[in-house]
Amino acid sequence: MTDKTVVKFEEAERKKGVILGTVGVTCAFLGWLARNTPALVGAVSLVATYLMTGDRYQWIYIWQKTYKRDWLGFRVLVKTIGRIWLWERCGTTVVSRWSEIVRKTPNKKAFVMGDRSLTFREGDEFSNRIAWYFKRQGFKSGEVIALFMETQPEYVFVWLGLAKLRVTTALINTNLKGAQLIHCLRIAGCKAVIFGDEMVDAITEIQHEIRDIPLFQYNSPERNSSPVLQDTASLASELKEMTSEPFQAVQAKPRDTLLYIYTSGTTGFPKAAVITNIRFLLIPLGVYNSAQLSSADVVYDPLPLHHTAGGVLGAGQAVILGCTVVLRKKFSASNYWSDAAKHGCTVAQYIGEICRYLLALPPGPNDRAHRVKVIVGNGLRPHIWEEFIQRFNVQRVMEFYGATEGNSNLVNLDSKVGAIGFLSRLVSSIYPLILVKCDEITGDIFRDSNGKCISCGPHEPGVLLGKIDAKKAILTFSGYADKTASEKKMVRNVKEDGDCYFNTGDILVMDHYGYFYFKDRTGDTFRWRGENVSTAEVEGVITTIVGLKDSVVYGVAIPNVEGKAGMVAIADPERKLDITTLAKGLKSSLPVYARPLFARILPEPPLTATFKLRKKELVEQGYNISLFQDPIYFLDQKTMEYVPLTQKLYDDITQGAVRL
Repeated sequence: MTDKTVVKFEEAERKKGVILGTVGVTCAFLGWLARNTPALVGAVSLVATYLMTGDRYQWIYIWQKTYKRDWLGFRVLVKTIGRIWLWERCGTTVVSRWSEIVRKTPNKKAFVMGDRSLTFREGDEFSNRIAWYFKRQGFKSGEVIALFMETQPEYVFVWLGLAKLRVTTALINTNLKGAQLIHCLRIAGCKAVIFGDEMVDAITEIQHEIRDIPLFQYNSPERNSSPVLQDTASLASELKEMTSEPFQAVQAKPRDTLLYIYTSGTTGFPKAAVITNIRFLLIPLGVYNSAQLSSADVVYDPLPLHHTAGGVLGAGQAVILGCTVVLRKKFSASNYWSDAAKHGCTVAQYIGEICRYLLALPPGPNDRAHRVKVIVGNGLRPHIWEEFIQRFNVQRVMEFYGATEGNSNLVNLDSKVGAIGFLSRLVSSIYPLILVKCDEITGDIFRDSNGKCISCGPHEPGVLLGKIDAKKAILTFSGYADKTASEKKMVRNVKEDGDCYFNTGDILVMDHYGYFYFKDRTGDTFRWRGENVSTAEVEGVITTIVGLKDSVVYGVAIPNVEGKAGMVAIADPERKLDITTLAKGLKSSLPVYARPLFARILPEPPLTATFKLRKKELVEQGYNISLFQDPIYFLDQKTMEYVPLTQKLYDDITQGAVRL
């Protein structure tokens, strides 16, 4: 949206519309007044003149274009804040809200996966068994137990049962192993680990490091014949001996910690983000109201339940709002629409690169044989947005922006292509988020002579900050288990002395109408040939050129050369990438400074568990051919063609013998 052509078009349209519209309305109104109340003509003329001078006509035009959107947003915000305020005032927790849902629809399906399902009553009975069992084991309020299990219908009811004891559950990413797994258990202070039979190998690998932590192995009904690890309690069989009678939940408060959910760890060890009861209630409710859902909707949630998108936003539609939620153990692009059609889903979730994977599949009979009316998520790239909704006949895209631990949330309520959300330009103070100017390379925030942050205007990139207000549930920041990490995310004295804001670390751009667009993550932008290069923008171009394959762009240092050169890693499992076509596409689509100097071909996609592209290891390896066996190419500066990077060429580049 920063394209000069688009901006000029907007300007021309705005001026033309404002001038013609305002002049026409004003003339008609003055004519009516002249006939009916001549004495007021002079006064009204002065008002019309005032509105037509300076930049005031811009605000009239903006209001004309956005008042319907803003009114919808205002209603959603008030409805959500009102319900959360009431819940907090009444002491509502996730457990108490769940009990209300069970009483209303005990025989309705809560979670469905494949041919298995659990009704709300069955899920509640399972959670009661969990609560009774771990009470007998001696666990107390405030302690933490880790849940290390792949998606299945029982997953949510394990942590819900622990919540009835007021025991906090740490939801561990099932892709973790070794040192990272140990780190996650220790940083949250876990007193025990419940793990699925599919995680036996990962637990066995670290068992000698966690001898002091009791282990409970849960064998899924689908794999109830799996052997139980030595020195481990067989949870599935022991639960059968427990009563399913209602468990009198230990009294909790709305702001008590319910869960720990870990950040993806793309730039280091994961951090344990605090999810309180009130935050768990807020996230699904906000999406429910924004998407205008009802308890009759069926939600397709193929995302991992240890992550906020799948385990809170998606699963929460069942836990606190009474929808049926359809799960899948692992995301499958080829089964996405067939699953949705089979189970009659009306809402579907996406995240990261999922939409691109769906679009990359050959057209099939299930593309439109579904009832999905709205898709909800984040990460739908602007350049495939319209093609996606046309091919799959999706009526509405509800792209949103937010972080597990953050208070800075945006929602695209009117399916504006490419936008991650909006703020009203006229009454922006209602929801205190701001864009402030920063160094896109380092993320350092700029301040004026008074020491305050500098706000961005339309089309000026800046880092998004959200005001922290502990008195308002929607603006709280609960932080991480590691308090030092929490402090690093706070920015103080932003607009006035003593205020405090959450730093998202994301660089966004806002247009004249208040729509926000993602530009980059601070630190992902790099500088080359005196120009700032956005990795997200270059990735978008390359992904299109190479047929929607996974592409990761990052900057790499070259000895004695200022800045960082671009490098791209492209996943090509089928070995069909034409490097010549890539070079030609880059030449016609990107300026010289933005074209990656190095291109590495990967045998598989470098993805996190939440379908985001992992960069840390790739950046560390750079273009050093001694650190990997993958094919790698160098963009010859004379021919603008990619050539294989040999040891001699590598040495020439690092020694300065190659002109860049």
